[in-house]
Amino acid sequence: MEKPAVHSPQSVRQIEDTVRTNFRHAMSYGGYLDLDSLLSSQHPLSQPEHHDELLFIIQHQTSELWLKLVLHELLEARRLFDTDNLGKALKCIARVKAIQRTMTEQWSVLGTLTPREYAQFRGFLGSSSGFQSYQYRGVEFLLGNKNRGMLRVFESEPEAHALLSTLLEEPTLYDAFLAVLARAGYDIPAVILERDKSEPWTFHQDLVPIFQQIYESDDTPWGLYEACEDLVDIEDNFQAWRFRHLRTVQRTIGFKVGTGGSSGVDFLKRALDLTFFPELYAVRTEIGN
Repeated sequence: MEKPAVHSPQSVRQIEDTVRTNFRHAMSYGGYLDLDSLLSSQHPLSQPEHHDELLFIIQHQTSELWLKLVLHELLEARRLFDTDNLGKALKCIARVKAIQRTMTEQWSVLGTLTPREYAQFRGFLGSSSGFQSYQYRGVEFLLGNKNRGMLRVFESEPEAHALLSTLLEEPTLYDAFLAVLARAGYDIPAVILERDKSEPWTFHQDLVPIFQQIYESDDTPWGLYEACEDLVDIEDNFQAWRFRHLRTVQRTIGFKVGTGGSSGVDFLKRALDLTFFPELYAVRTEIGN
């Protein structure tokens, strides 16, 4: 009887003849992504260079890249709300939610840094701090947590200051959604639609019965209900990120003062009290009553 052929596993995958290997006159992966610039933008300052400082730098640089995309998507979602294109706006928000989950899980990577390891190069950070992230601040402004005083932090960075100054004066994502509801026939009070957009959002009781109608009525267009829930998801995800940030800081430096001068963990705890869409949470108490 003939023995069956034995196929031994190969340790090398052969390159197919059609695979391009010469990029002298063609766009390459590294060229498209500008990897030379990207991968040469990590500059540890510790002397001698500490092995774990690269982790710390990359953790924050990748967060900034994600924040750039979050801003990009939220601005587009706001624009689409302005044109009543609810479906495409919610597609942008779905992407933001996925990015938020990724950013929250990233704290697990930084959590591998022990207190002793961080202490060995923390002094080289000087007064730099995540509090100075203008993109993070831009996301907060766009979601409603506006604070004109924050602009002072960026007076030495003209581009960052200009971006935040613009976002401070412009409507938030929530403002744009409430305008969608008004155009759809919901009785959004004029005082809300015409409010000073540079001010932080404050709770408006008059919105609660409107959201109750949206949640309880069988006639509510699905897109409006879905948009309400997506905004709640954004806030939940943001709070999860804040909490993981707080816990990662606490496990790494305890209750030391932050490098940027804040009280550290206590300062981060107070951020957990901030809310973007308070009426969408308050309505939960009223539903079914």
